[in-house]
Amino acid sequence: VQLQASGGGLVQPGESLRLSCAASPSTLDYYTIAWFRQAPGKGREGVALISTSDGRAHYADFVKGRFTVSRDNAKNTVYLQMNSLTPEDTAVYYCATGGPGGLRPSEYPYWGPGTLVTVSS
Repeated sequence: VQLQASGGGLVQPGESLRLSCAASPSTLDYYTIAWFRQAPGKGREGVALISTSDGRAHYADFVKGRFTVSRDNAKNTVYLQMNSLTPEDTAVYYCATGGPGGLRPSEYPYWGPGTLVTVSS
């Protein structure tokens, strides 16, 4: 299983950004894909996930209403649309897979390199 997150960058507060997580072929057919983030000096925390079985999405409370996770199985890619970004969203964002369906980082064995999102004026 291979994952590669991309799409990070520098944006101003209130702006939007879309992250992509490209997975090796067939990964989305079998595994839930989850997004995590790690802010400077803080631990890794779960952001959102999308289930492989029914496409159901689940979000951490602090992103509900602002972030949307979606998937394109034909492209083996999962997206994280992030709107109304704030400086508190600044972090390295990772996608991971192989977990049971929650947002605990320790439950995910496969991780890709992260992509840095910086929200600053």
